[in-house]
Amino acid sequence: MPPSLTTFTDEALLALDALTGRAANLVNPSIRLGVTGLSRAGKTVFISSLVHNLLNGGRLPLFEAGRSGRVSKIRLEPQPDDAVPRFQYEDHIRALVADRLWPDSTRAISQLRLTLDYESASGWGRLFSPGKLSIDIVDYPGEWLLDLPLLGQDFRTFSENTVALAGSGIRAELARDWLALAGTVDPAAEAQEATARTLAEAFTAYLKACKSDERSLSTLPPGRFLMPGDLEGSPALTFAPLPNLTKGTPAKGSLQAMMERRYEAYKTHVVRPFFREHFARLDRQIVLIDALQAINRGAEAVHDLERALGDVLDCFRAGTNSFLSSFVTRRIDRIVIAATKADHLHHESHPRLEAVTRRLVERAIERIGMSGAGIEVMALASVRATREATVKHGGEELPVIVGVPMAGEKIDGETFDGERKTAIFPGDLPQNPDSLFEALESSPEGAPPHPLNFVRFRPPHIEETGGGLKLSVPHIRLDRALQYLIGDRLA
Repeated sequence: MPPSLTTFTDEALLALDALTGRAANLVNPSIRLGVTGLSRAGKTVFISSLVHNLLNGGRLPLFEAGRSGRVSKIRLEPQPDDAVPRFQYEDHIRALVADRLWPDSTRAISQLRLTLDYESASGWGRLFSPGKLSIDIVDYPGEWLLDLPLLGQDFRTFSENTVALAGSGIRAELARDWLALAGTVDPAAEAQEATARTLAEAFTAYLKACKSDERSLSTLPPGRFLMPGDLEGSPALTFAPLPNLTKGTPAKGSLQAMMERRYEAYKTHVVRPFFREHFARLDRQIVLIDALQAINRGAEAVHDLERALGDVLDCFRAGTNSFLSSFVTRRIDRIVIAATKADHLHHESHPRLEAVTRRLVERAIERIGMSGAGIEVMALASVRATREATVKHGGEELPVIVGVPMAGEKIDGETFDGERKTAIFPGDLPQNPDSLFEALESSPEGAPPHPLNFVRFRPPHIEETGGGLKLSVPHIRLDRALQYLIGDRLA
């Protein structure tokens, strides 16, 4: 992480936390796994399916410790952080399995502890390891992560960057009302609460328009403007970037001085505590992205996702954790970047989806690799809502996916009721991911050059065994992600 994002006090507190955590780990080994992703990526579904498969003996052939029978017991336990809300696994899995509805998306930070009893694969490990590992799963909105770069920006830099971005491409239309309003305001004028509130409301409306399903843009700081929670209406969330800032230090009592003060309060009371108390304490991280949605929305959505992912991954404290260094600092030493909803494509296109995802984060991959941390890119489906089949069309066999579209979904003018299955030819991604990006850059209208038949499917019906026990949630490559993230800690 760039040094400007942390203060001496931050680093001192983090060192103390690392020392305390290391001492606790000697008695009760644990690993903190961060799960994040931008809107619609499926964070809640990923955690629910992962836990359900572990607790119910799901098909996880690439999870070596489970496949070899070395894991003897898996259970949920009380989480270590009493001040953090618990991830409501039971409610979410009930929505998926019993109601066949997708659970509500992540709106705030939450945590869940899963503990595994296991036998080490080596005699040396069995001699010195307690044979128990607790996984503290930390779920947090990706929008909060996008706020971390603000720690290295003053109000002037934040305003200049935000106004410049808002005036580009399709954002210019979405930001028209806010920019027009901001253009009528004199930053040197006397601060008025009504003016600050009106500007903040117009700016928030612009961010919401960018996030809408029709646009699916990703770079949207400050993140709490879209999910304010109990901070709604507070001064820390009642500010907006301003064009035409005065040079030098703003006059006391001016609108610009008020906005600067509130921006700094946002960083102090919202962003920095999240960084210090949660983000900087992670050991492993998975970042989920909805690349298919961005591809379907066209050029600007794809490039905006690329920019957002670059900003996100630049904030990671990536690196190796040696025995001695782990006493004074914590580094994220393994990162998975996963394109979700792979079940919306035929398996023949999964390597292409992985290639596109790798292309989206190639700059970050190079940087993280140089830090010594490991990084893995994959395509997965936390819950497989479709199956594959073939249909004959024009004398040719086409690969299709079969599932139950959500009620209200439309295909070729037909509206589905949420009960009837249908077969869809999802379309193909290009074999060379660079060709996709080149086509996006040359598309004057920003239209997707490789449109996909993308609809939302209901979660699958989970069959029961003869004894009435429901089978585990079906998935695609959940075991591969699990093995990479924690497999080495169970060796």
